[in-house]
Amino acid sequence: MSTAHRSPALTVDSVVFGLDDEGLAVLLVQRDLPPFEGCWALPGGYVRLGEGLEDAARRELEEETGLRGVFLEQLYTFGDPRRDPRGHTVTVAYYALVNIRDHRVRAATDARDASWFRVGDAPPLAFDHGHIVEVALERLKGKVRYRPVGFELLPRRFTLSQLQHLYETILQTPLDKRNFRKKVLRLGLLVDTGKREQGVPRRPARLYRFDKRKYRALEKQGFEFSL
Repeated sequence: MSTAHRSPALTVDSVVFGLDDEGLAVLLVQRDLPPFEGCWALPGGYVRLGEGLEDAARRELEEETGLRGVFLEQLYTFGDPRRDPRGHTVTVAYYALVNIRDHRVRAATDARDASWFRVGDAPPLAFDHGHIVEVALERLKGKVRYRPVGFELLPRRFTLSQLQHLYETILQTPLDKRNFRKKVLRLGLLVDTGKREQGVPRRPARLYRFDKRKYRALEKQGFEFSL
């Protein structure tokens, strides 16, 4: 077959963002195979024949890091013919959002290690993965303003301070405490659990949860989440 009729290889990669008290982090794996052996990269790999793209992304994510059942959304397709030294390879990138404390990562298959790195403080990445992370971060900044995806980064029960910390971290800007709380409570999507923080050296704050069922019902009616 002539090179004019050969198809590019197809891969998937996932940008997994996590949040804790120190800020936003991205999950990376250390490659155990060439090219870029020993370098850090996004979890991902080749799509199998007959396999759906999201299925492939979830499989690779679980195989290389142990993560499963996480929020995952397609980000963008990257197809520069020079992005992979092995040959023309198109990758479909996804981004995932997790609460770091809820997931224990472990390296497996062709990953030598798996670890969290602070966004902005990650090592140089293999392929064009550094660029993919930048695109994912910009998408996340825009998305949290009009869809409640950010709640995936929080524990099931959270304080309003934790919620504000999330938005300030992602948007990289301070928010007025009073105005922020007024806005989020006015949306009517937070449920007061009736419980408070425990083991804190200050007055325990109220714990809330996000009402996903109510949001889905309102979304069908044309409701737009906006902060």
